[in-house]
Amino acid sequence: MSDLLKSKNFQQGADIPWEYASPGIQRQIYGYDDRVMLVKVKFEKDAIGSIHEHPHTQVSYVESGIFELTIGDEKQILKTGDGFYVPPNTLHGSVCLEPGVLIDVFSPHREDFI
Repeated sequence: MSDLLKSKNFQQGADIPWEYASPGIQRQIYGYDDRVMLVKVKFEKDAIGSIHEHPHTQVSYVESGIFELTIGDEKQILKTGDGFYVPPNTLHGSVCLEPGVLIDVFSPHREDFI
């Protein structure tokens, strides 16, 4: 595996810069290689994760906040401690109802995030 496709073995949250993702949304890229990636995403109230799709499998954990999630034609309200799964190439998006943080895992890694 190329070193270009691998993060450092350890990540210190205070040392990882927050990147602009979209209005009211920032992200930190944690560990990754060519097969998997961990991303922390911070949302302000009313921030919208636009409906989109990608070829990656995604699993996410609601670390804090309340979100209205849409996956395909399903919609649910999720809160701290909940999680969700997004199959590859499935339309999905979110609306942040109370400020919060999602922990996203992608497989394979998101090349567009590096």
